[in-house]
Amino acid sequence: MIVFDLRCDGGHVFEAWFGSSDAYARQREDGLLSCPVCGSAAVDKAVMAPAVAAKGNRATSPDPARMKQAIGQLAAAQAKLLASSQWVGAGFATRARAMHDGDEPPRTIHGQATLAETKALVEDGVAVVPLPLPVVPPDRVN
Repeated sequence: MIVFDLRCDGGHVFEAWFGSSDAYARQREDGLLSCPVCGSAAVDKAVMAPAVAAKGNRATSPDPARMKQAIGQLAAAQAKLLASSQWVGAGFATRARAMHDGDEPPRTIHGQATLAETKALVEDGVAVVPLPLPVVPPDRVN
């Protein structure tokens, strides 16, 4: 099977599959090709960019040193943000909702929430963001 981009005299470009180049030529000569958009039978091959696959030996794999550096930078940025945030533990959803509703003064907090709690907060318009890296609760730090 071979695929060609075809163009009609109305400028419509479409894709068509043929058993071979000869099959395309026969169908064109017999007037069996037409534009699916406007029905024009004046159809020719359109200019196509060749599909050139990358060489198998050129596959790029992540550089472990660069990955380690990127994760280290992400961890440092998260630690800096959490330094000015209060850990509220499993009470996160309740505290976030209270701040959203105006029952508690707003401040930056972080903690734990179940998937159901998080979905409910998002549905109610409470701004929450998952942390990219896991956080060890303060009561579990050695």
